[in-house]
Amino acid sequence: MLFAHDTEANLRAAADLVNTARRRDGTDALASVADVAAYRARWLYTGPHGGDAAELVAVRAARDRVGTLWGADRDAAADAVNAMLRDARAVPSLVRHDHMDWHLHATADDAPLASVVLAETALAAADLVRSDEWDRMGTCAADDCTAVLVDLSRNRSRRFCDVNGCGNRAHVAAYRARRAGREDA
Repeated sequence: MLFAHDTEANLRAAADLVNTARRRDGTDALASVADVAAYRARWLYTGPHGGDAAELVAVRAARDRVGTLWGADRDAAADAVNAMLRDARAVPSLVRHDHMDWHLHATADDAPLASVVLAETALAAADLVRSDEWDRMGTCAADDCTAVLVDLSRNRSRRFCDVNGCGNRAHVAAYRARRAGREDA
């Protein structure tokens, strides 16, 4: 593990959130209150859950802000992280709950989901900035994909997103090209 487990989880959750709007088929996977509830449950966010249209709007706005991190250089990312922490009124604390050992929560227990997403993403991104690992924030290498990714591999070899099946498509295309080359020979 390169980073603390909560840092890695929050970075993956951030990429997942951003990718709800970057699907190759053009659909938005964060289009309903139920989609927000599913995202919240998938990434084990705690705290109040509004379950209403206002929360959907707020989480989508958070998604837009989080998405800007992938286009930023390290210095701009530091500024964005600081702004997110300020705006979310981050007050980090160590907590342990459910099956998770000690990890950081970045907001008060009653903070709205959008604030929690911003603050916890910002704390995780801060780890990348301060350890000079910002280049782990990337975009999918597929020509027809704009999805984002976080390369947490030891050898920095991750090139494709998880959301659009791009890695599999690239590997199949390479296999077919090799096979066609053998048949031509």
